[in-house]
Amino acid sequence: MTGLGAVFRPQLPPERLRAVVELADASGLEELWLWEDCFREGGISAAAAALAWSERVRIGVGLLPVPLRNVAITAMEAATLYRLFPGRPVLAVGHGVQDWMGQVGARAESPVTLLREHLDALRALLRGERLTVQGRYVKLDDVGLDWPPAGPVEILAGAGGPRTLRLSGAAADGTVLTASTAPDGVRRARQLIDEGRESAGRTEAHQVVVYLLTATGPGAAARLRAELAEEGLESVPDLGVAGDAGAVAKAVQRLVEAGADTVVLQPTGDEPDPEAFVRFAAEEVRALVP
Repeated sequence: MTGLGAVFRPQLPPERLRAVVELADASGLEELWLWEDCFREGGISAAAAALAWSERVRIGVGLLPVPLRNVAITAMEAATLYRLFPGRPVLAVGHGVQDWMGQVGARAESPVTLLREHLDALRALLRGERLTVQGRYVKLDDVGLDWPPAGPVEILAGAGGPRTLRLSGAAADGTVLTASTAPDGVRRARQLIDEGRESAGRTEAHQVVVYLLTATGPGAAARLRAELAEEGLESVPDLGVAGDAGAVAKAVQRLVEAGADTVVLQPTGDEPDPEAFVRFAAEEVRALVP
């Protein structure tokens, strides 16, 4: 069964989160995703609140920028969420937006090297291992978690370029693709991820999560066009969808046929009714997506 979710965009103030989370939980939405966009809302703090306000919906964070975070802190916070709310957090890490990383003095000379070192150390710490590492960026001296997760957990990586997609296949448990990824891009991403998996000898399943820019209701087509234009993506074919549940479900299916396991509906930044958008995803689109 295709996974289906929605995004609570950080353009909304944090105090709007609780109502959206409670509606997502009550309406049967499978996954609600949060972003740690600079300089809006913290991913872990928002996720902890969302998990505490809900009972069943999975809460994704896509993604935590690794240049901002010592890997020990990432592991401690992740392990706490996994132990408090077993089976419900979904965490992804990634490069972050490089201009933002530069603004805070955290831009890495080699983002791919940093992400590889962070992923390797993070996954090992969450397995309960004790590490001494002297990498280019990650340096740990006899570090282990007192309270690692009680069982295996998955860490996803945000990826877009070929090197990072191969890295995700080799070193992560799943991949998050942005809403700028059309179906042909998903197919290509799957190929590159599989190349990375093969190079690392990995045979377990690898989840691919794709955001789908989605507009519905009055003015949907205009809002979609405006956001694509703002992002410089208006000329990319098959990107985003505007319309009713049937149109959105068909767009979801195209991404699934291209290789997505979970599609997360991403409202436009000016979505006028975030609660109605969540209800639309959970009740109308879900019924049409196998």
